[in-house]
Amino acid sequence: ILAQASQLKPKDLGQNSLVNMSLPLGAVPDSITTQDEYDTSLGKLTFVDGLPDEATVQKVYDNLDRSRGVKAFLDMVPMASLEALRRNMVEGGVDACHKFILFEGLMDCRSIFLTPNTDTVYAMLLLDLKRDGPTVMEIPPGAGPGFVNDAFFRYVGDMGGPGPDRGAGGKYLYLPPDYEGSVPGGYYVAKSTSYTNWAALRGFLKDGKPDHAAQMWREGLKIYPLSSASNPPKMEVIACTGKIMNTIHSNDYEFFEELNTAIQYEPVSLLDPELRGNLTAIGIMKGRPFQPDARMKALLTEAAAIGNATSRAFCFATRSKTARIYDENSEWVTAFDGGDYRWLVEDGTGGRNADARTRFFYFATGNTPAMVMKMVDRGSQYAVICRDAKKRYLDGSKCYSLRIPANVPAKDFWSVVVYDTQTRSMLKTSQLFPCRNSVSHADMKQNPDGSTTIWFAPSAPKGREGNWIQTIAGKMWWGCLRLYGPGQAWFDQTWRPEEIHEVEAEAGYP
Repeated sequence: ILAQASQLKPKDLGQNSLVNMSLPLGAVPDSITTQDEYDTSLGKLTFVDGLPDEATVQKVYDNLDRSRGVKAFLDMVPMASLEALRRNMVEGGVDACHKFILFEGLMDCRSIFLTPNTDTVYAMLLLDLKRDGPTVMEIPPGAGPGFVNDAFFRYVGDMGGPGPDRGAGGKYLYLPPDYEGSVPGGYYVAKSTSYTNWAALRGFLKDGKPDHAAQMWREGLKIYPLSSASNPPKMEVIACTGKIMNTIHSNDYEFFEELNTAIQYEPVSLLDPELRGNLTAIGIMKGRPFQPDARMKALLTEAAAIGNATSRAFCFATRSKTARIYDENSEWVTAFDGGDYRWLVEDGTGGRNADARTRFFYFATGNTPAMVMKMVDRGSQYAVICRDAKKRYLDGSKCYSLRIPANVPAKDFWSVVVYDTQTRSMLKTSQLFPCRNSVSHADMKQNPDGSTTIWFAPSAPKGREGNWIQTIAGKMWWGCLRLYGPGQAWFDQTWRPEEIHEVEAEAGYP
């Protein structure tokens, strides 16, 4: 075409056109043209020779801003979740690195955390590497699984049993993302990608009681700035068992305010340009005020509602086949869809499974390879269940049973905990500890074949009180099976839990 055009002579040109329209110009493919009207989920989109009218322009920009808000919600659940943890822990007194919260009598349902357990003694703390610089954490011998996560809930390091100290205890040094100084010897060293870091440490029960682990944390845990190593501050313990507190992010417009707080504090390098760019498009950018106008605030409010609904679908009605632990006839699913703590598909060949990441952090906290790696007799494994054997959501007004077969492959112990579908925290009941476990419930009876049946109901089935977890009429629930020190039979699936079955009244309940 260009060659032909270059050979044109003035006589071939019309008075009012570049090329005489009598020349063969070729047909325009329909696939590259825009119709005058389209009926879409946004309503009717109207064009004049490909030019959008004012109503169409408004609709598509509203949709774009709303869609970017939804994407920001789904992408940033990890960051908003950790920011909510940080803010509420600081408000609770954890305003220096040498202060930590301790659930010395175990955590119960009065404290709102994402999927905590009632079976280990939690010590939780914050590292602020911008404020304190390189920070030391001394872990005592005998510690259970512990980890540090950055401000996006990314893995920084393990300690305790799965960590490099292998339960013998040791000194850990955490460096800020922009640290360029010398690094002294004698430490297990990790460099974080953020200033804010959250650590969750766990101690195991001894003879079914938390006293030994609580004492271990009180006397053995030390945290201090490296600059104060010669004269570290005295540790301060904030007792939290039974404390009413909320550490979960918002699911409305406030989600974006929480997110902006974290963005303003953390280094730009914490997020990649793609994630930062989407946030900038909705008005969240480091160094700039977040001041959405009325239109944008309304769209972000709607985006939060859609993002929340999508996250709940991921959690409670997943369509992912790789989330299933067994076959499609089983309702047991894994928390780590894809079996990668980075949520990479085939080690990154297929990119990142962002839906799986959102799903995990919407109902859980804590990210470590120890939760997904095949570590026989070490670490921990988790199985989540949201529906009964007939694929119906679990209703707190009904009675259900769960049979745990004999010889549970858990070197340390196993437990079943019940959670609230609204908060994703422990279900609030008068039982306080909505759990049964193999170490602290001596009244839990076994069946003649060595299996254990757990009962879920508003009131205890007669004669089964020791095996009962209370539910609430009018509340839905879901459960989690934990194996600490998982054995080979878990990984090769020669042992597996049964499904949850509804127990009809004529079968003997109540």
